[in-house]
Amino acid sequence: MERELFTDEHRAFRELARSFFEKECAPHTERWEAAGQVDREVWLKAGEVGLLGWEAPEEYGGTGVRDYRFNAIMSEEFVATGSVGFGFALHNDVMAPYLVRLSTPGQKARWLPGWVSGRLVTALALTEPGAGSDLRSISTTARRDGDHYVLNGAKVYITNGILSDLVVVAAKTDPDAGRRGISLLVVERGMAGFTRGRNLDKIGMKAQDTAELFFEDVRVPRENLLGEEGAGFDHLMHGLAQERLACAVTSTAVMERALRLTLDFVRTRQVFGASLGSLQNTQFVLAGVRAAADVCRVYTDHAIMELVQDRLTPERAAIAKLFVTERQWEAVDACLQLFGGAGYMNEYEIARLWRDTRVQRILAGSSEIMRHIIGRSLGAS
Repeated sequence: MERELFTDEHRAFRELARSFFEKECAPHTERWEAAGQVDREVWLKAGEVGLLGWEAPEEYGGTGVRDYRFNAIMSEEFVATGSVGFGFALHNDVMAPYLVRLSTPGQKARWLPGWVSGRLVTALALTEPGAGSDLRSISTTARRDGDHYVLNGAKVYITNGILSDLVVVAAKTDPDAGRRGISLLVVERGMAGFTRGRNLDKIGMKAQDTAELFFEDVRVPRENLLGEEGAGFDHLMHGLAQERLACAVTSTAVMERALRLTLDFVRTRQVFGASLGSLQNTQFVLAGVRAAADVCRVYTDHAIMELVQDRLTPERAAIAKLFVTERQWEAVDACLQLFGGAGYMNEYEIARLWRDTRVQRILAGSSEIMRHIIGRSLGAS
């Protein structure tokens, strides 16, 4: 369908992203899935061609351009080329609000050049073994001790957890202050007491490194405080709308990719002396997938422009995240069914898409949390 939100500059960027993913990522899918992480070199190569951290000011190697349409293009082309594992979306989409907008001039000088070049891979550490979507329940603490914070706790399910060099950690600097007691600290690779657990064995997203992180009396300099002390909860809430929209962008792209793969399959698969695609049931199923993908595309594109214009509300981001990820699960499952036994074989991309799809209804706030946010906004009580 025709999309009107992109300019010639965006279309040129799309060609660059597609070319990069086709050359540097897609050919390595099988190897990266087996290894459980991507090659470190892909981060540096992406930085060289300008696909990382472009929101950073020019003096730090970026372009200073804040336009989420570029982020959306990256995610769409990553999915469209069948690429896996490269955690650029967290690096670009999720981390930008923290590293660019909350950092001090000194922090920018220290961290942004590496963020842009791919030399410093980033991660956001929120989830804990006993605290998921409810950030106020985290137990990680950071006690002030002179010019340092002493950080103790554990985080789990952290994207880019193995490869990351800078980790933004949510911790309680005032355990008795509720949401006003949470702060964000930047922990750097090599700090004493900071260790990583295993690369977690997941149902899907096999090539994406996801780890446990442990902090035992880590002395974090006060100059590594990101934003204001005690304002971490508010900082995180401000960034979540963009993160949730990013889920909708990826989910829409996956629906469209699954539809293309399934169309290619049913056109050549023969059953009862005819192509599988000629059967009415097949056409009805794919019609439903196409309709869902198109509706999700329209809503997601509208939300993208709302974000670009700084008008995207938490409620509308939650609607996008909830509706699109739920439709993605239905669509990919329906497509896999049309592959029959082949769809259950890992050698077919549809099997990987099906596995990878399941987490979309959980990450960045589960579907249940999205329903809570939307329901609360209705004023029914």
